Amino acid sequence: MNAPVKLDFISDVVCPWCALGVTALEQAIANLAGEIPVELTFKPFELNPDMPAEGEHAVEHMMRKYGRSAEEVAAGKQLLMTRGEAIGFQFDLEKRSHFYNTFDAHRLLLWALQEGRQIELKRVLLRAYFSHGQNPSDRETLVRLAAEAGLDASAAAEVLACGAFADEVRELEGFYRARGINSVPAMILDGRHLVSGSQSVEYYEQMLREISSAA
Repeated sequence: MNAPVKLDFISDVVCPWCALGVTALEQAIANLAGEIPVELTFKPFELNPDMPAEGEHAVEHMMRKYGRSAEEVAAGKQLLMTRGEAIGFQFDLEKRSHFYNTFDAHRLLLWALQEGRQIELKRVLLRAYFSHGQNPSDRETLVRLAAEAGLDASAAAEVLACGAFADEVRELEGFYRARGINSVPAMILDGRHLVSGSQSVEYYEQMLREISSAA
């Protein structure tokens, strides 16, 4: 067996390219099972930290934030759906009608890491939002999704109600932004190798082999 790889995946749960990256990365890790041990941890990044509680309509948001036309937004949706279908991730971007604030979702993910269920919760959050259009800023929704990921619902509700992990989320976000990470997905391998953007399963496999061999 080759040397283990520590992998920090910096992302947001309302980032479609993060959903693609997570899906491809997990497939790569599964393909290398028994060959390269990977310690995967998800780190927080908010695409829209100032988003109001009610969110913003997705098409209007993309047009305003990125200066795209309605036609360009539609073309981007089609590209995401095609890419997702190729690796088994379903985008239903009609149901995903809004962008939302994700601060509470990131707090819950840090708690889930402590509970040993972070990867499971990340999967559930991404599919809830992109495949079913659920609101990741709604606390009742987050509690239900935590339970789906195998976490204790009452404990999840308490984490959200008491403000736990808020300082940790802000500290991590500041840490990565101070190091020049201003878009996601981004991955840091073994604390020193940066990979930006959503890549293919094959790319991730090659990258993991190279990092493991060089360790």
